[in-house]
Amino acid sequence: MTITEGYLDNPVFKLVSETAKELGVRAFVIGGYVRDCFLGKPNKDIDIVVEMPGGSGHEGVRPGILLAEAMGKKTRARVSVFKSFGTAMLKYHGIEVEFVGARKESYNRDSRKPIVEDGTLEEDQLRRDFTINAMAFSLNEEDYGALVDPFGGIRDLAAGIIRTPLEPEQTYSDDPLRMLRAIRFATRLSTEEHPFTIVPESIAAMKAMADRMQILSKERIVEEVNKMLLTAHPAMAFELMEETGLLKEFLPELSRLKGVETVDGKGHKENFTHTLQVLENVVLFEKEEGREPDLWLHWAALLHDIGKPASKRYVQGQGWTFHGHEVVGARMVPKIFEKLKMPLNEKMKYVQKLVSLHLRPIALVDDEVTDSAVRRLLFDAGEDIDDLLLLCNADITSKNPAKVARLRRNFELVKAKMAEVEAKDEIRNWKNPITGDYIMKVFGLEPCNTIGLLKEMVKNAVLDGKIPYTFEAADEYLRRKAAEIGLQPTDSSLRSE
Repeated sequence: MTITEGYLDNPVFKLVSETAKELGVRAFVIGGYVRDCFLGKPNKDIDIVVEMPGGSGHEGVRPGILLAEAMGKKTRARVSVFKSFGTAMLKYHGIEVEFVGARKESYNRDSRKPIVEDGTLEEDQLRRDFTINAMAFSLNEEDYGALVDPFGGIRDLAAGIIRTPLEPEQTYSDDPLRMLRAIRFATRLSTEEHPFTIVPESIAAMKAMADRMQILSKERIVEEVNKMLLTAHPAMAFELMEETGLLKEFLPELSRLKGVETVDGKGHKENFTHTLQVLENVVLFEKEEGREPDLWLHWAALLHDIGKPASKRYVQGQGWTFHGHEVVGARMVPKIFEKLKMPLNEKMKYVQKLVSLHLRPIALVDDEVTDSAVRRLLFDAGEDIDDLLLLCNADITSKNPAKVARLRRNFELVKAKMAEVEAKDEIRNWKNPITGDYIMKVFGLEPCNTIGLLKEMVKNAVLDGKIPYTFEAADEYLRRKAAEIGLQPTDSSLRSE
């Protein structure tokens, strides 16, 4: 089979073909670029596999590096060589091209480090994760552009099937990350018109081999999960991970949301399904607002109810409650990030903040919206208020469409009130007009709890609307409150510097 016109128009392919012929090696473009050509998707990452005559390298010769270095000289491009992996990479007109020699791999069951040997193209294709990623286009003069597809990848692509070239047990045992990759590809490639499914034998193998996930580094797992979270419909990925038992191997806290407990005939909301609906809503609202997908906002959606299992209570006459689950969840976020080797910097703090605050705007929907409540929310959320509002809007889910519509209408009133208060007070970037240093200077204090107490009094007075948001009003209020607890200024004329 020959590819249709356009797939190999980029001049880099002709250059590779010519250079390979000069070196006496055979070259093929393989993997994702080939797959995405048939799907009509853009792909700027090109993988070239290089086969030595007879399928084995000459001693000391790494064919991928050999071809890359020859290409580098011809195009005057800088070549990055990774000798331990036998690979090399160069950029050609903004396109990344990676070269590797054809190889075969074998694995020890308790290790992810393969034993690598030179091999043929077909042996290289056999070691690939899925048939749709094992297809190759020949770049050789005698059959330039021919599709090399020994495992029916083109057929599986047309049918929307994720299938392994070898028996799934062997493919997944060699590298258990491929189980997550199967789910990621099924999720990423699926469209409404052309859904992708994982073949039943692969699903069965995943269920049987889920505990093999334990040999993987957390960094590799999170890299795959992050890619899933940025797909158009990430809920599909988490449903598949839960179905196959993979999810509980690295994020059991999320798996515990699944299921409904019943007492006296009363059950609570199925929180796992709800969480995935919130995640889907966030993706939808981002798209509607013309925003780029935000990975950390997606993590906040995924973890927003993570504290519910620990806070779940059945109260006679009232039913199920999850009081304080936002506080419990916020405490869990750093532990989850640390366990998964995720960043513990401002990204974690952002997720933790949104988990902690995600009920606050909803509470304003139910209660009378006061300026004071709005000010406090704006103050606590700061620059993340827009993301918090998007998350809270996404959190409005129900099987009753009329209820969802009513809550969303009320939520719009809250947003309008917030815009009004912020325009008047500029509270989003609010800073206490009174600093600890100023209090120490005015009253001649050493560092002590009283300073924090006075600062909190001033902050609350501003946020509650008792005094204007000016230094003068704050200073007068500070001195009055200090006098009530027996403090007098050492210099009554002292003002902020």
